[in-house]
Amino acid sequence: MKKTLFILFFLPYFNAKAQDYAVKNIPDSLLQNANVVKRMEDMYINIKSPGKAIVKHKYAITILNESGEKSAKFDVAYDKFITVSDISAHLYNADGKEIKSARKKNIYDFAMNDPISMATDDRMKAYDFFYRNYPYTVEFEYEQEFKGIFFLPNWSPVKSEKYAVQKSTLEVESPSNYKISTKQLGNIGKPDTSFGPNIIYSWHVNNLVAYEDEPYQPPSEEFSPSVYIMPSNFEVEGYTGNMESWNQLGNFIARLNEGRNTLPENVKEDVHRLTDNIQDKHQKINILYNYLQKNTRYISVQLGMGSWQPFDANYVATKGYGDCKALSNYMLSLLKEAGIDANYVLIKAGANETGLWEDAPAPYFNHAIICVPMANDTVWLECTSKNTSPGYMGSFTGNRKALMITKDGGVVVKTPTYSASDNVEVRNVKAVVDDEGNITANVNTKATGIKQEILHTLMYEVTNEERTKYLNSSLNMPTYNVDSFAYKGTRATIPITNEYLKISAPNYATITGKRLFICPNIFNQSDTKLNTDKPRKFTIEYPEAFKDIDTILITLPKGYQLEALPESKSIQNQFGSYSISFNVVDNKIQVVRMYERHIANYPASEYDNLAKFYDEMFKTDRKKIVFVKKES
Repeated sequence: MKKTLFILFFLPYFNAKAQDYAVKNIPDSLLQNANVVKRMEDMYINIKSPGKAIVKHKYAITILNESGEKSAKFDVAYDKFITVSDISAHLYNADGKEIKSARKKNIYDFAMNDPISMATDDRMKAYDFFYRNYPYTVEFEYEQEFKGIFFLPNWSPVKSEKYAVQKSTLEVESPSNYKISTKQLGNIGKPDTSFGPNIIYSWHVNNLVAYEDEPYQPPSEEFSPSVYIMPSNFEVEGYTGNMESWNQLGNFIARLNEGRNTLPENVKEDVHRLTDNIQDKHQKINILYNYLQKNTRYISVQLGMGSWQPFDANYVATKGYGDCKALSNYMLSLLKEAGIDANYVLIKAGANETGLWEDAPAPYFNHAIICVPMANDTVWLECTSKNTSPGYMGSFTGNRKALMITKDGGVVVKTPTYSASDNVEVRNVKAVVDDEGNITANVNTKATGIKQEILHTLMYEVTNEERTKYLNSSLNMPTYNVDSFAYKGTRATIPITNEYLKISAPNYATITGKRLFICPNIFNQSDTKLNTDKPRKFTIEYPEAFKDIDTILITLPKGYQLEALPESKSIQNQFGSYSISFNVVDNKIQVVRMYERHIANYPASEYDNLAKFYDEMFKTDRKKIVFVKKES
């Protein structure tokens, strides 16, 4: 009788659970513009002590179409500090009926090897049902144990654009005498809090409709709901620390780095031989930076505390390689040996990354660099590149806040911001059109700052085959060939790269009867067209400033005279400055084009005006000049 009652009591629950995943139960509003819908998510973080936390995570996602397929895959990383257990996976059809499941024996387990890591103890557990009968739902569940709570997982219900959320919950439990801090983004609001033997914090979101990416939108973390958890006291592999302030977190990093800057005698001798007779501090820094670049290379070694603790200077000197932390620590040691004070800096690197939050001390960094404070300026050093100029941060680490480690703890600092006058591209084109409309051109480009980064990569970091492939596909011409190329770099705080191309393009000018039609702005046509069919949702952000100047001289075949010349145009508004002039003297076309913009933010209400600005550039850049054959 008891057994019968047990089955009768729980059977409806399991049936209801299956029915919850029926696609018909998804509100229509969540299906609009969505590739996936997160049906449910429960994340539970239980902070047991400064040295231990348990995380339980369960979620279900409905895959609506092929574009949402990447969300159907399960993966979770682990290492010697994080164990993963109790993994389960279930697959449901459109009606919410379970059609397949997977347990521990079915889960893939593999080392996370990558091209830049020589050794790592990071591993991955993963699973994929490889089901393609849309729509369908996958449900995953797992548990993690953290041996040390230096880094806890964050809760971000919305993973990308076209990703709707029906329900998601985060619950964090900690001892009543233990303090945690949180960073809450996307107007998530304050948590519900309950007090008892432990404190429990809860966040909930429901029925979040999918958003679509918009041009020049802010980073998604600024508008998508998310919560980051920062502990106070923590322990990891015998080290203890506190994260209640950036100063205290910096003290912990300093302890990890302590005693790791001893150089071997031969390197000490090199330092003194190279710098003892040099008086200028900048020159000393450049000499030692050049020494670093010539004698080391970047290889990632992520073993044990290697994710946060650098290998010592002697290791780098002996092996000739290291990751960003090890190479930065080595550079710090070289400078110290030369009597130059410098600081180790942790930063979040990447062209589209933002810096730290001043009000939320947390170890959300992925890179290390060096800062050398000076009386009148500061020198920043990227220690992983063999070709980067000393002092240059660029788009990878520039214009963001970072954590500088000093003898007194951590200090928030700002890396250099590059203005339009720093990021300049000057292109000079001399071209000739023959009687059949074919064009040959010598293109000399001088680029500085962020504008030279692609050219710098083409010069130093790709194979000849990769360079040729890129050059023959990157220009906005229908058919062309790069016949030759050459590069020259100049090291400076604002680096310079020169590119020299010889290009041929058949039938670039159109000859019809007696007339010749040609678009004289050959290589720098704006390709931005902004769709205004839907109301703009997000603010407009220009993350980088730059200035383009193109001077073009085209020689035409003899015997043509001008018939139609486009009007020159000049536009100046809050979005930038654009001008282009067209002139014809004898059989030569002269064009000068300039476009400049600055780092700025604009309200969404300005989007239509922005679209008009880009539309004007788009059309003007493609204006044609018409010539007619002279009568014999």
